[in-house]
Amino acid sequence: MPELPDILLYLHALRPRVVGRRVVHVRLASPFLLRSIEPPLAAVEGRTIVDLHRLGKRIVFEADRELFLVFHLMIAGRFRWKPVGVKIPGKLGQLAIDFEHGSLLLTEAGTKHQASLHVVEGRDALAGHNPGGLEVMDADLTAFGDALRRENHTLKRSLTDPHLFSGIGNAYSDEILHSARLSPFKQTGSLSEGEIRRLFDATRTTLTVWIDRLQAETGEGFPEKVTAFRPQMAVHGRYGKPCPDCGSPVQRVVYAANEANYCATCQTGGRLLADRSLSRLLREDWPRTLDELERRRKGT
Repeated sequence: MPELPDILLYLHALRPRVVGRRVVHVRLASPFLLRSIEPPLAAVEGRTIVDLHRLGKRIVFEADRELFLVFHLMIAGRFRWKPVGVKIPGKLGQLAIDFEHGSLLLTEAGTKHQASLHVVEGRDALAGHNPGGLEVMDADLTAFGDALRRENHTLKRSLTDPHLFSGIGNAYSDEILHSARLSPFKQTGSLSEGEIRRLFDATRTTLTVWIDRLQAETGEGFPEKVTAFRPQMAVHGRYGKPCPDCGSPVQRVVYAANEANYCATCQTGGRLLADRSLSRLLREDWPRTLDELERRRKGT
């Protein structure tokens, strides 16, 4: 799912292409995408896009007279900038917004239709789509700590809760926690003041690095490969590969539809984390440390 650096990358690329431009036509290929009825999607035709916004992980197109298109790309939704009037691809195509100088496509891979579009009128209606999470890049340490302590959850869950923190998801939470040298399963209620400051600094630094890196890589082009898995990442999507800081193999805990990637040496004092189902299955056979895991693999 595109997260804050990826969403900002889209806004960076979209702004010079669509702001100040008139929507000529909208073509809806998938009825599953549109989740609202009134006002109709066709209401945007003939209007000018006057601004773009981010609401958490949502991208908002603001047309004149306060008409808003609210896109949530979810896991597999992606924008593509193509020549004007391009045909919508049969399997992946969801929507095309035609301007006089080009067409913006929305595609979605896979068989599950999770991406969504809401058409709303007025800023009060738009506010209803804001999850309300803290904008970390604009917040100070006190506000960050207050949000973190609001509920006692694991760090992984809290960082990815859109009602607590805006725009952070599975991928960048892994990178933030690795940078902060904190376990993804550490409870927020047990954090010291020093750990909160460390996490605050790691969050802002990690997001800033990736925002700058992605925009520098894309330049004036349009992002064609927005993905949660990048080779420069420290732990996310790197299960079994060496941690760039200590060389220990990156570990992974899979739960529900998500996963947590971490370095046991850097983040948990060498202790391996186990998800509940695997712990129940293996019981005492679950290796507790990296050394024990390595002995199991070698059969010693």
